[in-house]
Amino acid sequence: MARVAIVTGGTRGIGEAVSIALREAGVTVAANYAGNEERARDFSDRTGIQAFKWDVADHAACAEGVQQVEAALGPVDIVVNNAGITRDGVLAKMSAQDWKDVIDTNLGGCFNMVKPTFPGMVQRGWGRIVNIGSINGQAGQYGQVNYAAAKSGIHGFTKALAQEGAKKGVTVNAIAPGYIDTDMVAAVPAEVLTKIVAKIPVGRLGQADEIARTVVFLCAEEGGFITGSTLSVNGGQHMY
Repeated sequence: MARVAIVTGGTRGIGEAVSIALREAGVTVAANYAGNEERARDFSDRTGIQAFKWDVADHAACAEGVQQVEAALGPVDIVVNNAGITRDGVLAKMSAQDWKDVIDTNLGGCFNMVKPTFPGMVQRGWGRIVNIGSINGQAGQYGQVNYAAAKSGIHGFTKALAQEGAKKGVTVNAIAPGYIDTDMVAAVPAEVLTKIVAKIPVGRLGQADEIARTVVFLCAEEGGFITGSTLSVNGGQHMY
């Protein structure tokens, strides 16, 4: 029987690529989304992957959403915590709400999604959790103290939870993408984007499919000896 995966933010950008790649690897995928109904409908029409709506920042909504997925598709074996938002600005101009929104969605969403799924994985003796961090959580970024803090927190969250799941057959890993050619990056002014690309040793933006293939690798049956790791997929822009 096929494994069941939830991909948060799974109908757009990196999440869409991950949803499709997992489906092509034989996984039954539920793609979560928060707001864009039209985009979600188009995604499901194109791919045949079911989309489920809830806000990952809402703890109760995540528990209810997981229940809906499991009723429709079966027990959840894989969670890819990809959903994320930005509310950029220098600290002097950042509101408390800008801080809270980003932390609650990008970091809190990881907790909210694994809380209802991790116990079942442990009980069944198999599970894969992949958290999407960021190069900016590793290196920091001007004007992103909220985003960088949330993404950095994801890397610590990953290492700690990995220790809880290791002996139970549940791996927990993170991926730290660099600058990927998505709608979010496309919104960056052209002159700024040119400067960013100039700092990437491979000389280009990454592709969403490249992140998706990394997720599939970590979620494979053969991936059981990799846990607590952060894989940097950034074209060499930040090495450590």
